[in-house]
Amino acid sequence: MSETFLRKIALAMSATVLLGTSACTRGPDAQPGLVVTQPVVPLGQVGYSIMPSATYQLRPNDVINVTVFREPDLTLNTVPISATGEISMPLLGPMEVSGMTASELEGRLEQMLSASYLRFPDVTVNIVQYGSHLVTVEGSVTAPGVYNFSPGTKLSGALALANGPSIVADPGDVAVFRQTPDGIAIAKFDYIDMQSGTMMDPVIEPGDRVVVGLNNLSQYWQDIVMTLPAFAFFRRF
Repeated sequence: MSETFLRKIALAMSATVLLGTSACTRGPDAQPGLVVTQPVVPLGQVGYSIMPSATYQLRPNDVINVTVFREPDLTLNTVPISATGEISMPLLGPMEVSGMTASELEGRLEQMLSASYLRFPDVTVNIVQYGSHLVTVEGSVTAPGVYNFSPGTKLSGALALANGPSIVADPGDVAVFRQTPDGIAIAKFDYIDMQSGTMMDPVIEPGDRVVVGLNNLSQYWQDIVMTLPAFAFFRRF
C-alpha cells in the first residue's frame, strides 16, 4: 500500500473513532445515591475494600522520625526502616519495628530507655515517608511505571498516577495482581463502572500490580491511531 493510501485510511478511521469516543471523553453519568461498596465474587474482588485500615503498621523502606523529648543526642530526624524491618537507635542498637504502629513503637522505646538510661522518657514517632508504598501500573495506560502512593489511595488513583487509560485501552479490563499467603491472586475491575459508582473502587496495597488491557483493535491499527495528532488530546476514557 502507498503511504498516501494508508494516510487516507488512517484519517477516515480517526473520524470514525473520534465519533465513537466523543461520549467517552465526557465520562460516564454518575448515579445519585450511595456508590457500590460490595466486592464482586466472580471477579476475584473478595478481600478488597474501599476503606483504608484504621491503623498503620510500619513496613520495610518506610522512613520515620524519632524524637526523644529533651534528649537531642537520642533524637533522629530521619530513620529509614531496613529491608529486614529494623532500625538502629543510639544506645539501644538495632531493633525490629516492622509490623508495629507508631504508637506501639513509642511505647517500646520509652520502655527500653527507662530500663537503663532515662527517667520518664517521652518519645514521639512520626512517619516521614511511606517508602514501602509502591504500585506498578502497566499495560494500556498513558505513562506506565512504578509509582509511590499514600496510604488509602484507591485503584482509580493508581490509574491517575499513570495519567489514566490510553485511547486504545479497554477500560472494562483492569486487573490487579496482589501477593497473598497462598500466592499471587488476580482481581478484575471495570474502570467505567468505578467512575459511575456501580462498582467498588478499592484501596490498593503496597506491591500491587495494575494492568490495563487493550481494546479489540489490532496492533496494526493501534500503532496507526496512536500516531494521529487528533488523538493527542485523548488521554483517558
